[in-house]
Amino acid sequence: EVRLVESGGGSVQSGGSLRLSCAASGYTGDNTRTTYCVGWFRQAPGKEREGVASIGADGRSTYADSVKGRFSISRSQDNAVNTAYLMLNNLSPEDTAMYYCAADLRYDGFCPATHTNMAYQYWGQGTQVTVSS
Repeated sequence: EVRLVESGGGSVQSGGSLRLSCAASGYTGDNTRTTYCVGWFRQAPGKEREGVASIGADGRSTYADSVKGRFSISRSQDNAVNTAYLMLNNLSPEDTAMYYCAADLRYDGFCPATHTNMAYQYWGQGTQVTVSS
């Protein structure tokens, strides 16, 4: 069973940066034929979970308007290790939330799941980001 584990969260001051990581384990497919479709989400206390960013099969990334220009999503598929990243720059207290990664591992070369439809198969447990003013 595929398991996603996020790391890299923490407490920073306004204007600071963090780099979140999302490591996938337990995948037994052929990684040379696999597309690692990834999205990042966040949920602040008392609010609904919202999509932040996603990366498609062709490597193109899309972002929520609230983070565009400040956050950057990327991924790597080195040998059998699939890892996704979310670089958070110029953070503000409004970015305080639990951040989750989600993923699909597909052979067909498509990534129908995005941060707007949340249709990912696998979800991590989250990593907390706290920004103080």
